[in-house]
Amino acid sequence: MSLIPSFFGGRRSNVFDPFSLDVWDPFKDFSFPNSALSASSFPQENSAFVSTRIDWKETPEAHVFKADLPGLKKEEVKVEIEDDRVLQISGERNVEKEDKNNQWHRVERSSGKFMRRFRLPENAKMDQVKAAMENGVLTVTVPKEEVKKPDVKSIEISG
Repeated sequence: MSLIPSFFGGRRSNVFDPFSLDVWDPFKDFSFPNSALSASSFPQENSAFVSTRIDWKETPEAHVFKADLPGLKKEEVKVEIEDDRVLQISGERNVEKEDKNNQWHRVERSSGKFMRRFRLPENAKMDQVKAAMENGVLTVTVPKEEVKKPDVKSIEISG
């Protein structure tokens, strides 16, 4: 990562910018000898999938979570709500089976388990959560309770 912005494509690249497009992986060039797979094989997990990124937006009606999960079926993803208003999204993409006749030149697609947890606010309707998966995008919608405006009653002043 550089402190100087890139002139190619207008990408931001700054160590101090939280919205920088660069993601630093401190382990990308290390091979781990205790791994079940040999160095010539592909890694068991890729941190890009393990740390699945999820968008959370709040609309006037609901909290909406969107996760890009390309290649996963809805049966491979779990959406759970815990008693203390915690939304948990988890799943796993298995490593493709290695065939002795194939020679891998590059493996960039991620695999492994992921789990993300979000504490929902007090106004979340926990019993009405809905989830849908379409074109590799998981959308979880948590409706919000209507905010009750306090009743204001005018008191007549005597005297």
